[in-house]
Amino acid sequence: MNASEINNRWRVLQRYTADHFDTETPDIKVFLFLIGVQELGKGPQNFSKRQKEELMHIATCRLFSEMGFYELEGIDQDGWPHWKLIKSIPNYTLLEQELILKSLIIDYFEAHIPNSTTNIS
Repeated sequence: MNASEINNRWRVLQRYTADHFDTETPDIKVFLFLIGVQELGKGPQNFSKRQKEELMHIATCRLFSEMGFYELEGIDQDGWPHWKLIKSIPNYTLLEQELILKSLIIDYFEAHIPNSTTNIS
């Protein structure tokens, strides 16, 4: 995907999510949190600030595992996944980081909710 397509599909995903969850337009942090909750697999619940940060880290690792940077190391006794960095992430510019994250989030949502980034409904 080029930058224009990523940004167009990103806006569709934001609109889709805002409409389906009856909320404001989500940013990258909200999507990372949602992916973290999904990957944790325990459903919605109240999380502490630290747990929310950990969920966003889980999401980041999960997303970057698609590019071969992380692999799942295992699940701890509390059911939380732990990831291992297997190769260094290049020093991307902020714009590159944002586009890569958006692209990975789009792919993640398309895999879990088909057409969530392509249809405006």
